[in-house]
Amino acid sequence: MKRALLAVVLLAGAACRRGGEGPRVPTEPLTLGGKAFSVEALLHGRDVYVHYCRSCHGDEGDGKGAAAPGLQPAPRNLTLGIYKFGAVAAGQLPTDADFVRIIRGGLHGTAMQAWDVPPAEMDDLIGFVKSLSPRWKTETAGDPIVASPDPWAGREADGRARGTRVYHGLAQCAVACHPAYATKPDIVAYTKALTQMDLRQFRDGLYDAVPKDSDYGFQIVPPDFTFNQLRAGDTVEDIYRTIASGIGGTAMPTWKNVLPEADLWALAHYVRSLVELRGTPEAIAQRKKLIAQEGWTPPPLPDAGAGD
Repeated sequence: MKRALLAVVLLAGAACRRGGEGPRVPTEPLTLGGKAFSVEALLHGRDVYVHYCRSCHGDEGDGKGAAAPGLQPAPRNLTLGIYKFGAVAAGQLPTDADFVRIIRGGLHGTAMQAWDVPPAEMDDLIGFVKSLSPRWKTETAGDPIVASPDPWAGREADGRARGTRVYHGLAQCAVACHPAYATKPDIVAYTKALTQMDLRQFRDGLYDAVPKDSDYGFQIVPPDFTFNQLRAGDTVEDIYRTIASGIGGTAMPTWKNVLPEADLWALAHYVRSLVELRGTPEAIAQRKKLIAQEGWTPPPLPDAGAGD
């Protein structure tokens, strides 16, 4: 399947190169993200872009390449200057290291394959990609979000247990976005213990994800971790980076400096444990059990006059 998709993309790229004018030709040096690029570097980057990127992202970088109509999700519109998976606060421009990581690693569950772009070509390719969006002419990359040491290393079970409570009780990940993976009584207990709030009701479809508006012109469904692939990688370190940074252009906020570092890592360990269930009979059984819970009644509120 993966080889067949790659063949389609490469054939579309070959068709592009045989006809059409191709991406615009740089005619002047540019300063992009605070870094100067000569005409020669941009021309070289254009050639590299045509080889690796044009068939999907198109001549203008608008995601309308020859292969794009058959791809889901659609290729990124690079002209917007909005990027999902940088290791910077969501909404900020990514660093060159982010470009390298995504180009060489690809995005799981999409047509964005891992491309082995030689080091001698990578800088110029990144420069040309930046030239496709006007944001890079006036803005610079955000400050990299640096991971702290994982405090749960060697005691991952404790991290997962804490992450379960943070996910459902403190960060409230299932309130309006992701599915819940715990019973309603447990969610009430976690919320009370970590926030002192008395949870009185749940949204409909608590065990399903909620489509959210995005800056890309369409709604995006947050992943169900026991079902969907994680685009930016599914190691604990990858998950930490995504949670800490947030996802640009979407409802997923930056959690760095919002939650304590130990809780960010705990969330990463818990999400990783859900990812390990993906596609298994255990995941299906867990979901059926949660959906089939008996009717839930909010616990009585404390009597304000009980101590009088």
